[in-house]
Amino acid sequence: MTTYAPQPGSAPWPRKVIAHTRMEFRLLIRNGEQLLLALVIPLGLLLLLGGTGLGDRLPLGDGRPIDDAVPRVLALAVLSSSFTSLAIATGFERRYGVIKRLGASPLSRTGLLAGKIGAVLAVQLIQLAVLVGTGFALGWEPAGGVDAVLGVVLMVLCGTAAFASLGLLMAGVLRAEATLAAANLLYLLLLVGGAILTPVDEYPAGLQGVVRLLPSAALANGLANSTVEGVVPWAAALSLALWAGVLGYLVSRTFRWD
Repeated sequence: MTTYAPQPGSAPWPRKVIAHTRMEFRLLIRNGEQLLLALVIPLGLLLLLGGTGLGDRLPLGDGRPIDDAVPRVLALAVLSSSFTSLAIATGFERRYGVIKRLGASPLSRTGLLAGKIGAVLAVQLIQLAVLVGTGFALGWEPAGGVDAVLGVVLMVLCGTAAFASLGLLMAGVLRAEATLAAANLLYLLLLVGGAILTPVDEYPAGLQGVVRLLPSAALANGLANSTVEGVVPWAAALSLALWAGVLGYLVSRTFRWD
């Protein structure tokens, strides 16, 4: 006869993080605004740049427009999901008390943040699949083979860490309405002046030194180097890792849960 012996207690940390990641992912894909930022805008931009001839008239790089457009649109997609969407969603969760209540759950606060970033990475898998597939359909021909794949994965992970830290920093300090305005404004500023769609060399000489320091420039140029030149962009990865380290430390010191 088997004796049932209950074992009350919290589930292992990885299982709790995975469960929270699934919940965060479901919340993200149900939000129309988040889907617009994360997928519709990057996909529409890629179709415009690579499928209509608009890329021929814009300074995307020295290669074919579609080859230069795909990595830069991938950078925009990472920025959209890991920064703008995450910052806005977290900001309003703080406002409505969701973050405070989750902070009292058996899952640690570190686990809660890990679940959010895990959901972002899951969204990015969908982004990469859709955008890369569309790029191939438009005639994209990446260079580098294994090095290109490694470079793209490295850039996505480092870029996500840096911009997710920035988004959590903003959401943990500002009010929800201020986070909404600031995240959208910074998104537009980085899109126009952060070397996402335009290489740093196309900027005025006096601004190039400043633009090169931006995480958006490191992400976009690193992805472009990976797929256009076929190299692993270690310098860009180091730059993004430094941004992630500094911003992550600030998040740990300033994030408010209520």
